[in-house]
Amino acid sequence: MKITSVNVRVTEKEDSKMKGIASILLDDCFAIHDIRIIEGEKGLFIAMPSRKTQNGEYRDIAHPITPECRKMFEDAILEEYNKELNA
Repeated sequence: MKITSVNVRVTEKEDSKMKGIASILLDDCFAIHDIRIIEGEKGLFIAMPSRKTQNGEYRDIAHPITPECRKMFEDAILEEYNKELNA
């Protein structure tokens, strides 16, 4: 699996922990939208798209299974986020 495209939209709200929204394209044939870029206590991280369940909890709709895959997503998205900030 290869990430073939990353698009990031930087959010403008200064007081928000959400810093942007990303979409990625895998192998030019599968897209994942609405990946949130969040400012946490230890720095930036990504939060996969989720929806609220009937009991009020949030559950990821799509997510990486392995730590290596999560790191690949996070590295690609945060690299593009930093490019957008410096553009």
